[in-house]
Amino acid sequence: MLISVIVTTYNRPEALSLILKAFNYQTDRDFEVIIADDGSGKETRKIINRMIIDSNYPITYVWHEDEGFRQSMIRNRAVLKAKGDYLVFLDEDCIPRRSFIENHRKLAQRGYLVAGNRLSVSEEFSKHILENEEKIWNYNFMQWIKVYQNHGIKRLHQIFLFPYFNSLRDLRDDWKKVYSCNFGLFKEDYLKVNGSECSPDIEGYESYDLAIRLIHSGVKLRSGRYATGVFHLRHKNNDRSFNKENYEKLNNILNSDIVRARIGIAELEE
Repeated sequence: MLISVIVTTYNRPEALSLILKAFNYQTDRDFEVIIADDGSGKETRKIINRMIIDSNYPITYVWHEDEGFRQSMIRNRAVLKAKGDYLVFLDEDCIPRRSFIENHRKLAQRGYLVAGNRLSVSEEFSKHILENEEKIWNYNFMQWIKVYQNHGIKRLHQIFLFPYFNSLRDLRDDWKKVYSCNFGLFKEDYLKVNGSECSPDIEGYESYDLAIRLIHSGVKLRSGRYATGVFHLRHKNNDRSFNKENYEKLNNILNSDIVRARIGIAELEE
């Protein structure tokens, strides 16, 4: 089964370059990467052109004009280009471990969304990683102990991997465990709910909205902790302050039986 990894990006070419290099070291080779670019400039395109040549896996580039934050729309556009039956969504600031694809495959099941987690790296260590193109996916345990002692990470236990399925991975419809930076599901389940909602009404809560609608459709949630984790590079975020009005709209969706996105992937095909 081909897995399509959709990496969203916006003007962070150095981080994107390192992530694409990390995919060269995956233990599972049956995947493709689709770059979902929310309007980046020329530097990002240069990086991608180089990586298309240097990578040992297929890369597809999907881009649209920069007209503000339209991450849901570019994700939907990327899904339309996906050749795989299974989708994994990843953000530009999350470096995959060597077993990332392998473990997502182990936990994949129709009717389930796998909610991956992330191991946050300090801002100082993140800067070091990017400046030196550090291959942290190859670090051994002793190297991570040193990083931990130098305050590069806060939670050493998240380094361990236990990629096995058991009932403890069931999340009991806990949609707040689904983060946009790392989750996977079958394409048919994504299409069943009309993909990601592109309306600005839920901006800032897109992954929660998707998870809630998937739950309404009958999809169950499965934890990817200690299996599909990624290394999250710290950086100064754009202002995504709490939007009370949008959160109230999200609660309205939660308390409804809404399944399909009002403005979703089907509308892009029209």
